[in-house]
Amino acid sequence: MTALHVRGVVLPGDEERDLWVVNGRVRTRPVPGAETVADGGYVLPGLVDAHCHVGIGPQGPVDLDTAATQAETDRDAGTLLIRDCGSPIDTRPLQERLDLPRIVRAGRHLARPKRYIPHLGVDVGDPEQLPAAVAEQAAYGDGWVKLVGDWIDRDRGDLAPLWPDDVLAEAIAVAHAAGARVTAHVFGEDALPGLVNAGIDCIEHGTGLTGDVIAEMARRGTALVPTLINIENFPDIAAKATKYPAYARHMTDLHARAGAMVAAAVEAGVPVYAGTDAGGGIAHGRIVDEVAALHRAGMSAEDAIGAASWAARGWLGWSALDEGSAADLVVYDADPRKDLEVLRTPKRIILRGRVVG
Repeated sequence: MTALHVRGVVLPGDEERDLWVVNGRVRTRPVPGAETVADGGYVLPGLVDAHCHVGIGPQGPVDLDTAATQAETDRDAGTLLIRDCGSPIDTRPLQERLDLPRIVRAGRHLARPKRYIPHLGVDVGDPEQLPAAVAEQAAYGDGWVKLVGDWIDRDRGDLAPLWPDDVLAEAIAVAHAAGARVTAHVFGEDALPGLVNAGIDCIEHGTGLTGDVIAEMARRGTALVPTLINIENFPDIAAKATKYPAYARHMTDLHARAGAMVAAAVEAGVPVYAGTDAGGGIAHGRIVDEVAALHRAGMSAEDAIGAASWAARGWLGWSALDEGSAADLVVYDADPRKDLEVLRTPKRIILRGRVVG
């Protein structure tokens, strides 16, 4: 394989640097004969979508070819690392393709019967069976397990938790013993204290977060992936929920508070990462929209970019662009910290040491 050479300002720093790529790894010492593929501009560690669903379409599960097209769309937007936050299909064959983003799989969603989107997750009939189901998904996934923490309870007519607190604590302990981390879909307020106190590693969406729970997350280092571009759909969800007026009002209120919630989490020191929730109702390839939404919610431009690049990569166990790092990087003509719109037009994309765009 031909060695590659890239020169540019490597973010999050401000210095122009030379990087070489050999056998899919970054080198910081000159490599004779390397082909220069980018000279000038700004270099980012490959973008990360920390909440993505490769394998889910608007009508539910999709075939593997469609899932590959979804991953290609993400890649062309600069996303080179995906935390697949629950998929109903086995996407392991996509992990073998050198032209697709790296995918960290969370297995399948774990939910109660009739308490989540049909055909996407594994139904756990008895809550006491959750620890065993978590063990199964921890073995199947790539170090993450995805729970559905709350969903509409049609008898109650509003969002409600799915799991007792003691069962959550046992299930999360099972995952941790297996070397896996646990995350949970949560919209409302009621499920959050039990999940956080049980030691969960991440909260998805988190629209119901209140000050005391945010403070506890900051103390524990519990991460938040708010998926703000998905939350933009809450008013439409509410408008369609005519049979459940309390739920509709609740979703409308959660939508109105979302930006302030993220700002409070950032201020408190909660680790916040960018995730689009692509799949289903959200198109793939929209990571830049999520970065912009995080910035509007109060993150600095640099921190919002980091939430979708170097910071997110570190959280998921991947290094940035140092000696020996995986050669996943995106080059831009201008500094995206000064204008986030720059992120929409990559000049060069290198994935696994190969030029893919």
